[in-house]
Amino acid sequence: MELNIRQTALLKELQLLQGIVERKNTIPILANVLIEADTGASEVRLAATDLEVGLRGRCAAAVVEGGSVTLPARKLYEIVRALPDTEIRIAEPSAGTVNVTAERFSSRIQTLPREDFPSMPDASGAATAHLAAGRLAEMIARTQFAITGEDTRFFLNGALFLLSSASMSLVATDGHRLALASAAGKGAEDGAGSGAGGDGEDPSRVILPRKTLMELARLLGEDGAEEVVYEQGENHLFFDVGARQLISRTIDAQFPAHERVLPKGNDKRIEFDRERLVGTLKRVALLSNERSRAVKFRIDAEGVEISSSSPDVGEASEVLAVEYAGPRTEICFNAQYVLDFLGVVDSDSVVLEFKDEVSQAVLSPLATEGGEYTYVIMPMRS
Repeated sequence: MELNIRQTALLKELQLLQGIVERKNTIPILANVLIEADTGASEVRLAATDLEVGLRGRCAAAVVEGGSVTLPARKLYEIVRALPDTEIRIAEPSAGTVNVTAERFSSRIQTLPREDFPSMPDASGAATAHLAAGRLAEMIARTQFAITGEDTRFFLNGALFLLSSASMSLVATDGHRLALASAAGKGAEDGAGSGAGGDGEDPSRVILPRKTLMELARLLGEDGAEEVVYEQGENHLFFDVGARQLISRTIDAQFPAHERVLPKGNDKRIEFDRERLVGTLKRVALLSNERSRAVKFRIDAEGVEISSSSPDVGEASEVLAVEYAGPRTEICFNAQYVLDFLGVVDSDSVVLEFKDEVSQAVLSPLATEGGEYTYVIMPMRS
């Protein structure tokens, strides 16, 4: 193999592949990136996988001699990042080593056999749907923080993706809160393939792993793509974003019936100025218990007093002026859970709806454009 490639183009692809590569694993080849090129071609193909999530990309290059090699993804990225914006030459003088040179810089990197690199599944080419990239990115941002990190209940390690010919939704929960983001309008333009049913049909349901959502969000924020070509295979999902393709296994588990969690009898409602609520919570939470992060909302006709206390540190409170005509009540929340919600909405005002101090409360933006967002949060014991 021998090719010449621009430093900026190669760096961009290698940077995206870093999120896929597993740094700690028992299979050495999974720490490598696969580089493939055809003689005389004007582009090079790159790929990385951790066996659960994979990414394919390509960028412009002048290929003198085709071939395929695997190189340590992290070390190659660090080398390319340290080089100036110039032409980089990648050549394989002999089996087992690759030379990476640029201007007066030269290096030799050990490779692993191409045959050891895992095969990655291919999409059939029959797209299930064309998804609005901007709307999908917004939905991911509004739900991924509610996914639990490491839980033995596999269904909580991802988000439920619901897709029909008329809409798409993402649902995530960690057992203490639930985030539901839905895109109004046409979610599946093609109406072809599994899961793209017409009106009255049940939507397709798949659980997307947390890592898949993180990497998909990264791709969507890279080039400002307008749409994502989505395909649902038997065991894998394919997301084509521009010249890149993200491949993911699905989580084979039953997601909780989230519809049952959505409260229907919340009869108390308060509107907050979002920025003021953010500021108040950040200040008051400074003196909350570091483990529980509990803050108490004391609500009456005079306003809402938000307070916190910690036996080892002290206490704090602040009053927000709001309109409220219901009975005096108190309800306690995890401050960070509320701040997570406030950090992903852009409306000037948000609404809190609740029934009492023990039932699920709902937070939502006062106004949304083209999509709906519901955040269910369990009160804490005061």
